[in-house]
Amino acid sequence: MSLSERTPEVLVAGGGNAALCAAIAARRAGRRVLVVEAAPKFYRGGNTRHTRNMRCAHDSATGTLTGPYPEEEFFDDLLRVTSGNTDEALARHMIRESKSMLDWIQEQGVRFQPSLGGTLSLGRTNSFFLGGGRSMLNALYRTAEALGVEVVYDAEIVALDIADGTFRAATVRHDGQEHRIAAPAFVAACGGFQADLDWLKEGWGERAGNFLIRGTPYNRGTVTRMLIAAGMQQIGDPTQCHAVAIDARAPQYDGGIITRLDCVVFGIVLNKECRRFYDEGEDIWPKRYAIWGRLVADQTDQTAYIVFDAPNLTRFMPSLFPPVMADTLRELAGKLDLDPEAFEATITEFNRHVVGGRPFTHAEPDGNRTEGLQIEKTNWAQRIETAPFYAYPVKPGITFTYLGVRVDEQARILCADGTPSSNMFAAGEIMAGNVLGQGYAAGIGMTIGSVFGRLAGQGAAQHGT
Repeated sequence: MSLSERTPEVLVAGGGNAALCAAIAARRAGRRVLVVEAAPKFYRGGNTRHTRNMRCAHDSATGTLTGPYPEEEFFDDLLRVTSGNTDEALARHMIRESKSMLDWIQEQGVRFQPSLGGTLSLGRTNSFFLGGGRSMLNALYRTAEALGVEVVYDAEIVALDIADGTFRAATVRHDGQEHRIAAPAFVAACGGFQADLDWLKEGWGERAGNFLIRGTPYNRGTVTRMLIAAGMQQIGDPTQCHAVAIDARAPQYDGGIITRLDCVVFGIVLNKECRRFYDEGEDIWPKRYAIWGRLVADQTDQTAYIVFDAPNLTRFMPSLFPPVMADTLRELAGKLDLDPEAFEATITEFNRHVVGGRPFTHAEPDGNRTEGLQIEKTNWAQRIETAPFYAYPVKPGITFTYLGVRVDEQARILCADGTPSSNMFAAGEIMAGNVLGQGYAAGIGMTIGSVFGRLAGQGAAQHGT
């Protein structure tokens, strides 16, 4: 049967966590579901392939979670990282729905394991996927396919037929041909636009040319553009995104989780002028790691350097690439092509102002700080004095963008006049800006995808006749 001959009742655009949750929910409601994934099979799943965990509210400890994570604490964490830039009603709805997600996602074949160690400190709040994101994704695909969900790869949506807020059909390019696929309901779950560097430059300017994209080159936001052009409400700032500091030696695309660096709290971060530019100890790492991509983006050549010494080498999960190492600070600066005198002077000045003496623990703010610097380090301050010395060069690593379409509590896409579409839904990164106006907390992207994916699939199933 050719693609044009398919007659789905629910058409799902995308192939990651949000799309699969939607497809499974709709199929379990008895609908014929077709998933069209723009990527080839090997690269299916977008950023889900590179994730490790998800953040859900829960009332008590489990076999893999060390304690409760109440809804109100989750909401407070979200408010803190977004500085209140969130749709509070929608965020609270998502958090409530997340409480049942841990059981539901396991019913779809996903398994969890105890939290990873190091600076993550997430054993109570976040559930880690056994085998990582790719294993989680494969479990969802196995369940979807066993239920009868059809999946077509290398299938890019190139046009949408929308009239008065109602989806009629999508034009899909596959095997060199274009196919019109009509369906009673449509779910957009095909990610952000981070792989479209030209679009990133519209918000960030030419410096976006130095950004690295942590996921695949297939998240270009084509469906997002089409929906907005068709009169769907836009939400989000084009410069807001999930951006972390990743190893500058990572590839342009698809470096994933193994190029992320979690060692900022153990040292200091310098720019090319050998100056510190932010407090490395502001809060525990899971609540601050996603600000560092934006901070580095504001530096010369969008480059910075995490510097630490020998005692800290084994305290975090390293990058795929080894750190740059030297026996002296001046030698290390030379290997980084930095001014040795300025490099050594900054570190010497930092060391002089460290006020320590408290027990060191990365699991919570420990009060070991500096006093008298223009930019203080408020926790985890340690002198960088024990050879050998190490550094990682870093650049902004863009995970996903926040500009997308506005939705309601049923994951229905809102039209320009604020009324919900009669049969279009969105889930995942394409609507993340509803919850994430700015900032990020570890694992919340998977929460957004899973919760709104399930809601979108359930809602689409009601229209899939």
